[in-house]
Amino acid sequence: MQLDDLDFTDGLALSYTQQQMKESTTSVAPTSATVGLNIHKGKIKILRYNTTCTKPVTIDGEDLEDVKTFTYLGRIIDEHNGSDADVKLQIGKARAAYLQMKNIRNSKQLSTNTKIRIFNANVKTAWRGNLENYESHHPEDTSVY
Repeated sequence: MQLDDLDFTDGLALSYTQQQMKESTTSVAPTSATVGLNIHKGKIKILRYNTTCTKPVTIDGEDLEDVKTFTYLGRIIDEHNGSDADVKLQIGKARAAYLQMKNIRNSKQLSTNTKIRIFNANVKTAWRGNLENYESHHPEDTSVY
């Protein structure tokens, strides 16, 4: 078996069928060992998306943990493609950034121009990320009011 970066990325395996997952997990341990890579089975999580199959996924006879949600590269992934939970998380981050700016907004020592520049560099960046995330999950409704 050839380890392909399109199939395995930092512990993320994408399979379309139970058979593909079984083939991947059966061969990944011995193939990895031949090139000196170790698999930390305790860190591997299985998220089932759009499937009714509940057979356990195993590596070296050890069942891997099924989860309902996990974070991958800073994004929340769940059974529903992660959109709602991820958008809520991103809005929370932007809200926190805005609230942390309270002392700056109330400052009498900073000019309005400086306050706006700080706001644009911090809060606006967070909101922009939220909008991009929302647009990617809701392409039918991307109007900004």
